Amino acid sequence: MSDGRRLVRRLVAARRANRRTLVAALDEAEARRIDADWPAWVHRGQEEPEGTDWRVWVMLAGRGFGKTRAGAEWVSALARAQPGAAIALVAATVDEARRVMIEGRSGLLAVARREELERMRWEPSRRRLVFASGAEAFVFSGAHADGLRGPEHHFAWCDELAKWGEAEAAWTNLMLGLRLGERPRALVTTTPRPLPMLRAIIGDGATATSGGATADNPHLAAAFVADMARRLGGTRLGRQELEGEMVDEVEGALWPRELIEACRAVPPARALRRVVIGVDPPAGVGGDACGIVAVGLDNEGVAHVLADHSVAGLSPEGWARKVAAAVEVHGAARVVAEANNGGEMVATVLRGAGLRLPVRLVHAAEGKVARAAPVATLFESGRAKLAGRFAALENELAGLSWSGDYQGPGRSPDRADAMVWAMTELMLKPRAEPRIRML
Repeated sequence: MSDGRRLVRRLVAARRANRRTLVAALDEAEARRIDADWPAWVHRGQEEPEGTDWRVWVMLAGRGFGKTRAGAEWVSALARAQPGAAIALVAATVDEARRVMIEGRSGLLAVARREELERMRWEPSRRRLVFASGAEAFVFSGAHADGLRGPEHHFAWCDELAKWGEAEAAWTNLMLGLRLGERPRALVTTTPRPLPMLRAIIGDGATATSGGATADNPHLAAAFVADMARRLGGTRLGRQELEGEMVDEVEGALWPRELIEACRAVPPARALRRVVIGVDPPAGVGGDACGIVAVGLDNEGVAHVLADHSVAGLSPEGWARKVAAAVEVHGAARVVAEANNGGEMVATVLRGAGLRLPVRLVHAAEGKVARAAPVATLFESGRAKLAGRFAALENELAGLSWSGDYQGPGRSPDRADAMVWAMTELMLKPRAEPRIRML
């Protein structure tokens, strides 16, 4: 056992006052050497898997386990060993990659050795981090899959994959470009969410897994661990967020998986009475997706989800053109768009894209659960159906719960919101009936 590891174990075991005494007794050279000795600090579940037969390493663990520190140390070691390496850093958004993976308290800049930090160069405008060795890391967003189409890399670090807005497409593009060098590899650090794609990655024969619970990190404050155990212990959320366990069903889900499967139906063969396009616009460019979902009402009074045309990473003009295309494909009679993130600008952008039909702006005065619950009831009663399979939309629906805690992919259920607006317009909004006025 190294001297560094012995001292770290003494620090962890010592009382807070004694820790200060032990640290104060170190000279500067010793302190720097120990701080840079990652093997002295690493705990079980953070170590790189043994052997060379794995291509993907998934670290599935609870909050505070040390996933970010482990990812940053892994990437830093690779950059030192291979000066010409090209490394992909992928998070839910570009902003999260910057805040967590690069500039965070356990990010790449924080774990750099002092002599390296002076020669490292972070270029936010180019989304590039140049290491002291000359290796380069490039930042990508999991909500913009096309950004990963084309670039080639030696290694990749993927953080919170379960939150990526376009997870399946982004992961596929990343893996297609992970082909440089003799042994290209990827590390996924994520809190577990029961997504089919994440399960497929873990079940692949070329994947190695590690991880653990929040309490497994000996460097966390004991008071924090105890408080979290008191608040969430024994709950489904606690099993996921603290124990790092993959829980199949979100507790209190508005759309349980069983309900989603029961509501699947063939597309209606006859012409529909009315089609509405629901739109949940993004707050900016390059972040959340623009939810665009088509819903049609048949002659029996049943609403059918016809298609999910949602897109991410486009300008307002770009997603507005996608809305206009959806209107044309389905012969829609109306567009219903949430106006909270743009007000009249949303309607202006949509009309600028060539829409000549009515655009109804709606405001989210209630929470997502309050808006979605009546629509979920429509599915339970058989008055709403899914005319096909819509994996991304269904994963978002399954992540909505009565507690109000969204546990699906991405930061926000954009597709689900768009569907709820369209369903509400077709099925729940009172419509004025024609009357005959007697003179």
